[in-house]
Amino acid sequence: MATTSPTRQNRTALEHLDYTPRTLKRVEWESWEFTVIGPHLIEVTNASYGFEKDDHSYTVGVAVRDGVAVPSECECPADIHHDTDCKHKTALAIVGGPTVLNAAVDFEGSSPVLGVATDGGCECDGHPLPCFDCYSAGRRELPE
Repeated sequence: MATTSPTRQNRTALEHLDYTPRTLKRVEWESWEFTVIGPHLIEVTNASYGFEKDDHSYTVGVAVRDGVAVPSECECPADIHHDTDCKHKTALAIVGGPTVLNAAVDFEGSSPVLGVATDGGCECDGHPLPCFDCYSAGRRELPE
């Protein structure tokens, strides 16, 4: 008898998230734009706000879990203050999908917008890339 449980090879980013039905409806109803702005970083913009969309744009960090690129952290108030995942992370997983997520994971070089370089360091975890906390705190400098 065949099972319908996902194998490691066909798991999706959405399976790694904890979102509400309300969040899912908002993701489906609203318009989204995605921009890879640095290694493991994507700017997610709710374009439904039209000319005010820049006020509804947040940076989402991307991590790799079980071989799948997954939205891991968002700087929006909903993600910071609630237990469930925000609409920006959910939209990135559903609308942006693996193409956008993998582009952030595969990003090489530096981003002039952020001043982040792949050969930079992050003092908090010893990883050669800045972690989301270091990026959010503005610690984007290169090691000496």
